[in-house]
Amino acid sequence: MKKKLSIGKIFLYIILCTYAVVTLIPFLWALSSSFKPLSEIVSGAINFIPQNFTLDNYRQIFIEQELFPRWMFNSVFIATVGTGLNILFNSMAGYALARLAFPGKKGLFIIILAVLMIPAQVTMIPNYLILREFGWLNSYQGMIVPSMINATFIFMMRQFFVNFPKELEEAAAIDGLSRIGTFFKVVLPLAKPALAAQAIFVFMGFWNDFMRPLIIMTDSSMYTLPLGLNTFKGQFVSYWNYIMAASMVFTLPVLLIYAFFNKYFIKGLSLTGGK
Repeated sequence: MKKKLSIGKIFLYIILCTYAVVTLIPFLWALSSSFKPLSEIVSGAINFIPQNFTLDNYRQIFIEQELFPRWMFNSVFIATVGTGLNILFNSMAGYALARLAFPGKKGLFIIILAVLMIPAQVTMIPNYLILREFGWLNSYQGMIVPSMINATFIFMMRQFFVNFPKELEEAAAIDGLSRIGTFFKVVLPLAKPALAAQAIFVFMGFWNDFMRPLIIMTDSSMYTLPLGLNTFKGQFVSYWNYIMAASMVFTLPVLLIYAFFNKYFIKGLSLTGGK
């Protein structure tokens, strides 16, 4: 049994290492290419060590491309505010569905589950028409408000709160806390694993979003980074050196967010999976 188990583990590690290498190679090539001139990239030679090392690509996107810092600010602002609102409203909705008794609760939960089955592409045109009527095109609220709640994470938070110990809430009620006070002072601080998992997924959703900014934003100063990166691609010439450098800058915040919340991430997913 031990021999079979050890062979199985070795085989598993081989598969994982192979997958890690396959995953890392494109990232390492992009990182290397961000320090290469365009001529070296398009030459066709595959080398991970730049033969003509240069920082001009980063100098170009930060200094000569005047809008790049603005695109970065737009992405950071939209992703940060959108993530904060999602954490608040999704948690409140999930807690209400898990703990409060009110008319239509079951029907509302069924509707939320039904929303999970609707592809996002179906709602793009209705969202655009509504935002146009509100005058929210080319605005931060046009990007944030329609996405400040998410049915997936309402369901996830509801599953977490269903398994949350009621004794803690009862003790808080005995101490004189209201339902709202119990939620903010007792429940939310103890829901950090679930909140961290939600924060990572929601932030990545805002950060990587390309289609919604493409539809909503027409002013180049309001572009987000994914949309801004597309401007380096022309009909006849694509500046891959600038694209690779901008992609590395684009990737960094997501890595930092995951590194910061990593200790809560796996725990959060396991706690929201079931009883």
